[in-house]
Formats: sequence, C-alpha cells, structure tokens
Amino acid sequence: MTWSSALRVPLDSNLAPFLHVLAQQGIGHRVTEDRGEQVLWVGSQAQADVVQELHQQFLSGQLSLERPVQPIQDHAQGYRPDGFVQQLLRSPVTAGVLIACVLVAVLTQLGDNFEMVRWFTFNDFKIEGDYVYFLSLERGLEQGQWWRLLSPMLLHFGFLHLAMNMMWYWELGRRIEYQQGRLFLLALTLVAGLVSNVSQFMFSGMSLFGGLSGVLYAVLGHCWIYQRIDPQASYALPKGVVAMMLIWLLLCLFGVVTALGFGQIANAAHVSGLLLGCLSGGLFALMARHRAA
Repeated sequence: MTWSSALRVPLDSNLAPFLHVLAQQGIGHRVTEDRGEQVLWVGSQAQADVVQELHQQFLSGQLSLERPVQPIQDHAQGYRPDGFVQQLLRSPVTAGVLIACVLVAVLTQLGDNFEMVRWFTFNDFKIEGDYVYFLSLERGLEQGQWWRLLSPMLLHFGFLHLAMNMMWYWELGRRIEYQQGRLFLLALTLVAGLVSNVSQFMFSGMSLFGGLSGVLYAVLGHCWIYQRIDPQASYALPKGVVAMMLIWLLLCLFGVVTALGFGQIANAAHVSGLLLGCLSGGLFALMARHRAA
C-alpha cells in the first residue's frame, strides 16, 4: 500500500471531528506531524481527492457528525500531533537521547574541554605538549571502562554538528518510537551506537571521533526500508530526504566535505549505521507483513 498525502493543516487545528467523518465514510487514514503541520494520509491519490472534497464540505457545514466525537486513543493510527511538551512526554527515548547529547555537549564545551572529552571517547587519551597518547581499547576495558563502546555517540564537536544530528534524530527517532515502541527504539539506538563506534575504530584506529550521525543513519535506513516493504504513514519521509542524506554520505565518502573545511568525517560509522538500519527495517517490515498475512 502506498500512502498519499490528502491534507496539511496547522498543529493547533482540531482534526478529530473530521477524522470521525472519515471513519463514518469508511476511509482508512493516518495522521503524522511534519515540519510544524499535521499531515493526513490515505491509501491512494483517488482517496486523497475524495478527502479534500469532503474536507471542503465539512468546513462549509455541509457534513455533520452522527455521534459525539471521543478523543482518539488509537496510537496504531500513526503518531498524533501534539504540542512540543506533549511530544516530549510521548517520546521519552528520543527525548532522553537528545538530552544526553546536550548534557555531554555542555560538559565537554562542544569538544573544547579535552579533560572532559576524554571520558567520552572510544579510547582514553592524554595530551603531552603537541602529542596525543591513546590508551588501548583492551586496557580501557580491563579497567572497566565499558561505557566507551557507546559514549562516543553522545560526543559532538561544534554547535552545527550537534544541532544537525539532534534535529534529524528528533524527526526520525519519534517515528520509530511511535510505530514500534520505546524499547525497540532504545535497542536500535544502542546497537547502532555500538556498531558504528566499533566500525569507526576498526577503520581509523585510535583517534578522536564522535557524534550521533552513525545512529542517525541507522534510524534513517530503518524508516526508509521499512516504508518500502510495509508502507506505514508514520514512516513516510518527506520527499527528497533519503536522496539528500545519501548524497551527503557520498560527498563525505569522496572527501568533498572534508575538503570544504568541515573536518574529518566518521565515514565508517555512517556507512555501518546505514547498513544496520536498512537490515533492521527490512527484517521487521517483513515480519510485520507476515503477521498481517
């Protein structure tokens, strides 16, 4: 099933009465939030045209409800748009990861405070003069520093690095949390963080790297492939998002972004995160289709 966008209305608009009309008409639908608007999705473009006509009739008073509208509680209908505070409360894992990133950014002064940065890097290090000396991973694990397998995903170098990663994780993480639950998003985030960190370490050796972008590419890949196999309105990404992210990945891989002065890019983390997310999205979408068959 391919979802079609029928309406876009402001977040503060009460769509509940009109959704009740659609239910009376037997028109299946989903509601998501995108860039500060509510988006109403239906099963085809033909249905979208019908819904638009019905909406005009509803606004003009030509349609009325047969019974009072009750608050919509069915979260399977896609994620329900709310105010920002309500969205935070309804997506605690997404919000928790972002809050952790902000706290680490404050503690490390966005990578400028090396005494704090060293507590979140994959390998511990010390600076003597102009040289950086890294502690081996084995030595760190022997000392009980297991958190280093995950902590680099919370470490960011610069405000733009932090802001971009947070913005996209907020947009994509909520979709997964609403659709597949908090524990699933938490598990995907932790596994993606581990895989991307280990991949980057294996590729670049002992070096300074960090950021949520490996996890970000994992949640992107998950939403992308899941939607392709088992279309869900919650996973319907705005047009061009996947292409833009893949083009950015290619620019990073070919060194264009580094040449433009954005610093070294953790390409192995990005690629491994994307592959993991695509695998996860494909696997769980196939499982969902099998259960629905």
